[in-house]
Amino acid sequence: MTPAAAARMRLAGMIRKESLQILRDPSSIAIAFVMPLVLLLLFGYGVSLDARHIPLAMVVEQPDANSASLIGAFQRSNYFVPQTYGNIHAAQQALDLREVYGIVWLRNDFTARLLSRGGAPIGVIVNGVDANQARITEGYIQGVWQVWLESYAHSRGVELAQPVVLEPRIWFNAAVRSRDFLVPGLIAVIMTLIGAMLTSMVVAREWERGTMEALMVTPIRIGELMVGKLAPYFILGMGGMLLSVAMALWLFDVPLRGSFWALTAASALFMMVALGMGLLISVVARNQFVAGQISILVTFLPAFILSGFIFQISSMPVVIQMVTHIIPARYFVAILQTLFLAGDIWPIVLANSAALAVMMVLFLGLARRKTYKRLDA
Repeated sequence: MTPAAAARMRLAGMIRKESLQILRDPSSIAIAFVMPLVLLLLFGYGVSLDARHIPLAMVVEQPDANSASLIGAFQRSNYFVPQTYGNIHAAQQALDLREVYGIVWLRNDFTARLLSRGGAPIGVIVNGVDANQARITEGYIQGVWQVWLESYAHSRGVELAQPVVLEPRIWFNAAVRSRDFLVPGLIAVIMTLIGAMLTSMVVAREWERGTMEALMVTPIRIGELMVGKLAPYFILGMGGMLLSVAMALWLFDVPLRGSFWALTAASALFMMVALGMGLLISVVARNQFVAGQISILVTFLPAFILSGFIFQISSMPVVIQMVTHIIPARYFVAILQTLFLAGDIWPIVLANSAALAVMMVLFLGLARRKTYKRLDA
């Protein structure tokens, strides 16, 4: 038998052994296929950064046709659920009890001050406990007010004086749906869990079960051992990725404007990075519990918090922004959001893919360097 044929047999045997071990362990299958299903359903349906149906108090001190018209504008908006109050004190009490998130106050002189210079004809009070919600609510109120005021001025044959006329155009996510932003980024978190968490225990499991000694006396080489252990988990991870992409496209209606093959290639590259991190943790830890805890701390949590999946990196402190450059998920999230929402923007895709390629070589190289075929290593 030639050396090449012997190497193929050893590698095939190692892959078969690891595949059988995966099939005998239902938790691996659950992490690869059930967990993406649960996370995508949770984030796709249960988590939303959109502001819809905001309860809003409308205080009308002197009802007339103009105040009724403005209230109607808020009622026709998908963003608000207006509730009318007779005085400001009742509205403030509702705001204190969080029955409403904002107040629009139409005073007695509302109609008289319309289109007049000096002084605002309406008052706006917003609950600022949630700063993001407060900014969104304030912006939506201003939008409804501005549109109604322009319509009112036009009906009176008066031109509304404005220093700047805004004509907003939203690119890439015209509907401004947070689901289109969250679901692609969640794929990076899912692949991090599948790749890093599962492989972080493959070598540690051999040490705990006492089967590592049996592997050491076989003629298998270190490179063959690594490939044999990683190949089944690579296939498992790519299967989880395909399931996640299918759910994103057909269940959540997230557009994929870029190339599917570019997405597959970038996903394979990131999966190799995640596998390298998990294998390095497993080789160093030699204990499944410790390896699992380390993988959560150094792979999952950074991917969830510091990748740009939910929190904007540019709004973080400068020191934290620098730390995000060592988080592989940061680069993959940028690729995912670009391919799904913008298309094949190759400067972004290739630059981030290059960073992932460097990390893949680094982690796999360190894992190879730390793997020995001797007990005293």
